[in-house]
Amino acid sequence: MRILVIEDEIKTGDYLHKGLNEAGFSVVLARNGLDGLHIIMSEELDLAIVDVMLPDIDGFKIVQLFRDSGKQTPVLFLTA
Repeated sequence: MRILVIEDEIKTGDYLHKGLNEAGFSVVLARNGLDGLHIIMSEELDLAIVDVMLPDIDGFKIVQLFRDSGKQTPVLFLTA
């Protein structure tokens, strides 16, 4: 299973990446919204975990653009 994590907080992103890898998942980590948007639009994924508060484009906008493109990959929002 291939999972995208879009998270700008370094410790949180590293923690999720490590934990999901140790559980046997293939993980792609994007450190900002623009990189995450590019990856989610261009790669085949089984799940995306998206932080809501990102510095350049927020998680809600990323998912809106993703859904508007017709893609149906499941998304989990990550928020404090």
